[in-house]
Amino acid sequence: MGVEARCICRWQEGAGEVKALLETHELILRGGLKRRFPFAAMAGVRVEGEDLRFTSAGDDVALALGADRAGRWAKKIVTPPPSLAEKLGIGPSSKALVIGQADSDALQRAVAAGTAASSDEARLSLAVVADAVALEQALRVHETLPRGTPIWIVHGKGPRAPFGEGPVRNFMRNAGYRDTKVSAVSDDLSATRYSRS
Repeated sequence: MGVEARCICRWQEGAGEVKALLETHELILRGGLKRRFPFAAMAGVRVEGEDLRFTSAGDDVALALGADRAGRWAKKIVTPPPSLAEKLGIGPSSKALVIGQADSDALQRAVAAGTAASSDEARLSLAVVADAVALEQALRVHETLPRGTPIWIVHGKGPRAPFGEGPVRNFMRNAGYRDTKVSAVSDDLSATRYSRS
């Protein structure tokens, strides 16, 4: 969920009050101007005085957000979001012991440069699970690593997932783990990081 502000918007054809929503990948305007601006389609993003200014599809747009807020929003718009590998903390210096099949393209890219060849070089675990049996097996492997090593559990996403966040959380809490972070993986998968409590 993004951040929002009510402000005056000026564009080539006019001006009016809008509700501006700064989401993960787009800026949404409602009210006097109803438009969606994907970050990738925004050019010349800058702060001028109290305004956030940009160009998109040939339109010049200015949002009177105030200098501080305009600066924060401009930074978010121009800063690329972290990769899945960065969100999970996986990389050459922080390798993951992968448990199960990382079949999704997103997971394969995330672990490409940070898969541990053995337990000795693992700094965390990433387990892909489809049911309680797979989760129990993954925990047995994970618990061969030093105590305190975090584990990411990749599970189904949404209320229709056969083995999603709720059942995984219940299982892990009963096993003495606490969830510390969540990350989307794809439309169908989510990941939750757990540590021993």
